Amino acid sequence: MTAWLVLAKAGSKRVSEGYDDNPATHYSWDNTVNNHAKLKVGDVIALWDATELLGLSVVEDIEVGQAEKETPYCLKCGRADVAERKKKLPRFVCWNQKCKYESDQAGWKRKQVTTYRSRHEAGWIDSRGTLTAPELRALCVQPASQNSLRELRWDDFQHALTHGGMPLPLGVIDTTQQVIAEGHGTATIRVRKGQPTFRKHLLDVFGEVCAFTGPAPVQALEAAHLYSYAANGKHHKGGGLLLRRDLHRLFDLGLIAVSPQTKTLHVADALKAYPDYAKLNGSPLTVPVTDDHLKWLSKHWDMHRVQAPAPTFPQQAPAEVATV
Repeated sequence: MTAWLVLAKAGSKRVSEGYDDNPATHYSWDNTVNNHAKLKVGDVIALWDATELLGLSVVEDIEVGQAEKETPYCLKCGRADVAERKKKLPRFVCWNQKCKYESDQAGWKRKQVTTYRSRHEAGWIDSRGTLTAPELRALCVQPASQNSLRELRWDDFQHALTHGGMPLPLGVIDTTQQVIAEGHGTATIRVRKGQPTFRKHLLDVFGEVCAFTGPAPVQALEAAHLYSYAANGKHHKGGGLLLRRDLHRLFDLGLIAVSPQTKTLHVADALKAYPDYAKLNGSPLTVPVTDDHLKWLSKHWDMHRVQAPAPTFPQQAPAEVATV
């Protein structure tokens, strides 16, 4: 397994140099960057902002192109390592640690570059709050490196994530890699691109209602797949519910599951120390579900509750929900 730590920092010299980043979907660089040709399809890509880990995914595709790039260089040391400040003066500062020259002017030159742009949206795992900048640097193959693209020690990186106190659905990484290896990358990408339409469909069916807790602001609701969308490669009938973002993550992790027999929530013991989650244990779904929903909920239950006894809470009728 090869993994890379890449810098995606708003307001940094990356932005002033025209790089196009959206951590959850794509990342861009060119052949002026060290290690530019080493990232491959199937590699793990972990993005940080020089402060903390933002998230990680698997590279599904890398678009290669050509462009003309205008870059500033330091008038003192001559290196093309100058950042343009937006607010602070002097306007330019040299990033060369041995120079650090500040000036209101810089030299400019144009050159042809090879551009690279990753696509990695299907397996994206938001990981804010898990690892700090010092922890990430220590997990690099070369901890003292200043490169924007740095190779990570995957085994150590994975261990740090799984023992950091915040559970992450790292199985998504394995699933996405398997899908890519089997040649289904296009299907995987299509699912993510169809996500807004899928969410709109669920809003039309269920209204602005979280299936676990009831009515909620539309901004807080996410379209939750009841199956592994990366593996299936398409949206399935009856394969989704609207969930609050926190509950969506807990459902993906299997910390909350739905008994297909009683249509009630089963909360893992690890969550019962938190009153707001503990009180959900045994609660009925707040929306009506179809046989197709129950089929997918059964698969999720079997995956995460194989050894857990089915809850015996009395079944209650779901609340009436107006459709849109």
